[in-house]
Amino acid sequence: MKVLITGGAGFIGSHLAEKLLETGHQVTVIDDLSTGTLQNLAQIRDHENFRFVRDNIRNSEIMHVLVSQCDVIYHLAAAVGVQLIVDRPVHTIETNIHGSEVVLEIANKFNKRVLLTSTSEVYGKSEAVPFKEDDDTVLGSTRFSRWSYACSKAIDEFLALAYYQQYGLETIVVRLFNTVGPRQTGQYGMVMPRFVQKALKNEPIQIYGTGKQSRCFCHVNDVLEALIGLMECPQAPGHVYNVGATEEITIEDLAKRIVRLTGSQSKMEFLSYEQAYGRDFDDMQRRVPCLDRINARIGYQPKLSLDDAIGDIIAYFKAE
Repeated sequence: MKVLITGGAGFIGSHLAEKLLETGHQVTVIDDLSTGTLQNLAQIRDHENFRFVRDNIRNSEIMHVLVSQCDVIYHLAAAVGVQLIVDRPVHTIETNIHGSEVVLEIANKFNKRVLLTSTSEVYGKSEAVPFKEDDDTVLGSTRFSRWSYACSKAIDEFLALAYYQQYGLETIVVRLFNTVGPRQTGQYGMVMPRFVQKALKNEPIQIYGTGKQSRCFCHVNDVLEALIGLMECPQAPGHVYNVGATEEITIEDLAKRIVRLTGSQSKMEFLSYEQAYGRDFDDMQRRVPCLDRINARIGYQPKLSLDDAIGDIIAYFKAE
């Protein structure tokens, strides 16, 4: 097939492009390189079935051309990372909402299937763990800019599902939980690469808050299997799917495990959210997905462990 990936120069998008090329598809990536990099695409830039377009997805003129030429769209372009969201809330809202508006409107015009990546952030401060796709969301006050990200992605979901309900456009919504692996940068607040880089340098590992908040980290290779499996499943459109892993760990214990696996001399340093971000911050204490729906639909179960993911990230940064 002819595949269009928005945000394809990013961490997940670049891995997805590689995987699709390996299986014989033609891949076009559009990315404005605001957070993605050409280095992520270095291994495939010269592939005969690959094309890169540097532009913003809000440019409807170029998107008309690209969408008309593809068969399916993986819409990954979005503002990502806690630090970026805190620092640039206007960019976050405009990129996520208006970008998705453009993609979905043009996809509907040409009747192209769209897989839209959303986020576990939409569950907000819900304590109904594990999170199920139809659970209520519990968002914090609008004075905390982090919830602008959750709201913007929730609007993306509403819009994608509305196009399915009103026009029959084949839309699939995927809520990604913490995805990790090679090429992910700690620049925008992603915890795993940040911890690994500090550990390899024997520098203090900074933990924000108490460190008792827990997450489930999923290897990017498992996430790719889910995205491609859903895109290829005839029954997938019109629904929301959690994608992630269920191996839960606290942030403090994650730091300890990374120190052990790297043989590091790093010490742990605890910072308040105000120290870390320069303002108050509203956090989620637990984030665990229920995978029953995606398992029933395409048989998805993550295969790679947390230690597998940490090991691959350590190897990546050592090679760098």
